[in-house]
Amino acid sequence: MIDNESIESLKNSIDIVDVVGSFIELKKAGANYKANCPFHGEKTASFVVSPSKQIYHCFGCGAGGDSVKFVMEIEKLSYVEAIEKLASMFNFSLRYTKGSGDFGESKRVLESIQKWYVKNLDSNEAARKYLQNRGISSSSIESFEIGYVSSSQEVMHFLQSQLFPLPKAEEAGIIARGEKGEYYARLVERITFPIYSANGAIIGFGGRTMGSHPAKYINSPQTRLFNKSRILYGYHKAKESIYAHKKLIVCEGYLDVIMLHQAGFKEAVATMGTALTPEHLPLLRKGDPKIILAYDGDKAGVAAALKAAQMLSISGFDGGVVLFPDGQDPADMVARGKSEALAKLFREAKPMIPFVIEMIAQGYNLSEPREKEAAFMAIKGFLSSLSQIMQDAYMPIASTVLGLAPSFFAKGAAISRVRETVTRHKEDIAQLSILKTLLEKPFLIDDVLNVIDAGMFGQYQSMFEMLVREETGHPQLVRLSIDDTLQVLDEEELKANLCNFLIKQYDNILKSIANDNSIHFDTKSYIIRKIKADIIPRLKKGELVAYESFSAI
Repeated sequence: MIDNESIESLKNSIDIVDVVGSFIELKKAGANYKANCPFHGEKTASFVVSPSKQIYHCFGCGAGGDSVKFVMEIEKLSYVEAIEKLASMFNFSLRYTKGSGDFGESKRVLESIQKWYVKNLDSNEAARKYLQNRGISSSSIESFEIGYVSSSQEVMHFLQSQLFPLPKAEEAGIIARGEKGEYYARLVERITFPIYSANGAIIGFGGRTMGSHPAKYINSPQTRLFNKSRILYGYHKAKESIYAHKKLIVCEGYLDVIMLHQAGFKEAVATMGTALTPEHLPLLRKGDPKIILAYDGDKAGVAAALKAAQMLSISGFDGGVVLFPDGQDPADMVARGKSEALAKLFREAKPMIPFVIEMIAQGYNLSEPREKEAAFMAIKGFLSSLSQIMQDAYMPIASTVLGLAPSFFAKGAAISRVRETVTRHKEDIAQLSILKTLLEKPFLIDDVLNVIDAGMFGQYQSMFEMLVREETGHPQLVRLSIDDTLQVLDEEELKANLCNFLIKQYDNILKSIANDNSIHFDTKSYIIRKIKADIIPRLKKGELVAYESFSAI
């Protein structure tokens, strides 16, 4: 059990604004803070946090309580679990009257194995040589506590020698179970990077292979301590500089962060195998910094930068975008002694809103009137999500990019969402929803290829073929990914859409052969019976049937 005095000490040491602000965005409102309630859907903020009373209350649904109650409700935890979660978040050491709690034991496992990883690096020449070749200094290795993990067998031996309960090590994300129930280490033969919460508590690890393993980086799995969609690598080290300089640099990897810090850019942080998400916004908001997105200049980097810049602009952030040319990244530039060039790139970062406008426009052929109109609608939709002041400020840039008079943009300000919906129906929303789903869930592409042909997508055939070739950075697919008028389907919805899609294809075949005198009567009868009596009834029952074009008959 947790000692009661320890619980009271924890409660007295934390601020409810910091606790709630770690999960949702808060905005100052007089002496209090306000937000849209996370416990019920609302458009007008009625959720209030009082720093003087250390409580929260929603005037819409009635939810309320202290920091512990908030964590219990939003994370669906018990009282004890919420206490341990808060202790982990704020790096507070709880005292236990007997035994140890779940989070306390997980933290002890993480801290102990981190020390072992660091010790392993000292005795592994290949790992040290790899880091040296990447330009990482000894002081950076020590500062970021970089380590090395060897074989799964050695990890298991270490855990057992320290008498750690293996289920607790599994909860901490260090080990996992195989199909037969056997334990194995999640990270093996990798450089290790400890991941800390914003307040300096260890919560997980990242691992980088030194060989040719297809998974270059692996992170700890989602645990009760570790949520990669809310964490930024290096933030616990960067936050002092972020607050002091009102600047935050978001890059793409551990090594980028380490090398940027090594070169003096101590505001650098990184996402961990995921794009920036709305869940990152509360952390990014702290200190009210300008955000610089520092991404690779390849197609994937441009696509990630566009999505992040659009989200940040809509959320009211200020900042810019830096895309590194010629396959370079921040770590490479620092290693090659190009820190001055790097500083110049950051100083001259492309402002976010113009960047979004230009990238959206590049997804269209502006020499074609209909494409130009579609580009106008897309950019107009983006601008309409900004404040009126921002819209007025950036309409001239949008009009220049599109080659339209500013007055044309102003006249278009009243164009409603209805017109956009009508336009979207003309483009066939069903097909585009399937394509967007495959873009977001590429593991479903093989299932779709088993039942349809690329040619069935008509004007969208090239987009489907780009998805199959994994060319996700192409402007058309980038445009598709940020189009919030299109739904990402779950697997059942995708199956239903495919069935309807196939039914339409077979209806078209029936229409085309009805008056086709070049087809023999017996063959025509067979095709009609096959489609009407066999294929379409099965599709209507929800059974996916592989497409038959009958073109060879």
